[in-house]
Amino acid sequence: MLSAAIETDLTPLADCGGCQFQHSLLAASACKPGDCCVVANSGRQIDRFFKAHPGMAPQYSQDPFWERRAIAARYLPTNKLEPLLTDPDEAVRRVLAYRVPLEWLTLLRNDSDREVRITVADRLPEHELELMAADPDYLVRVYVARRLPQGRLFRLVADSDSEVRRIVATRIPRVSLGLMAQDAEVEIRRIVAQRMEVDDLAMLSHDPDWTVRYEVALRADADLLRQMLHDPEPDVDQTAQQRLETLTHTCSHDD
Repeated sequence: MLSAAIETDLTPLADCGGCQFQHSLLAASACKPGDCCVVANSGRQIDRFFKAHPGMAPQYSQDPFWERRAIAARYLPTNKLEPLLTDPDEAVRRVLAYRVPLEWLTLLRNDSDREVRITVADRLPEHELELMAADPDYLVRVYVARRLPQGRLFRLVADSDSEVRRIVATRIPRVSLGLMAQDAEVEIRRIVAQRMEVDDLAMLSHDPDWTVRYEVALRADADLLRQMLHDPEPDVDQTAQQRLETLTHTCSHDD
């Protein structure tokens, strides 16, 4: 039947009969049920309403419906945002984390919602970012590790999460990479071997993982390469021999 082929329209429709805008916005076609409506419990319709009438947002900053408050927060003037910093719903506070002035972000630094804290870590001025290095959520610390000044990364060298330590290994000053040479994760020790100063590579030349020793052999100087000859892993041994021959040949030509 034709009626069965037509999908049921589930678009929320508000009752305009008791709406305060019935004789103003509605009469002027400035709002529309099912499309641009602040009363309907529909995020799409509410957003369209505030997009068309941003000046109305302050009237709804304390609305009982969390989504109406969250959407209104996107359109509020900055000087109207502060009361929402302690809003009981995390969706509202997530909007605040994106919008508030930088000097207010510390008020959200210990928010109970991880998404709020992630946004704070992404926006907080660098000189205040270290305060979040001990956040209990690893993803927050990941954002901290990405943005923290290189000279302040030391406190994350032994972080409990391997992704945090991996980022630290890619950013920490080369002279400090020795602090991570004994990391439990092979991938992190490989990064250390790829970045650390050549003079420090000896501390990884006997690493239990052959892929780490291979990275060392790719960069080691002649003295260390001689110590790595006859490595039990053929790829490491062959690389050490080939590089030693190349370095020796180059030195003989220089002489």
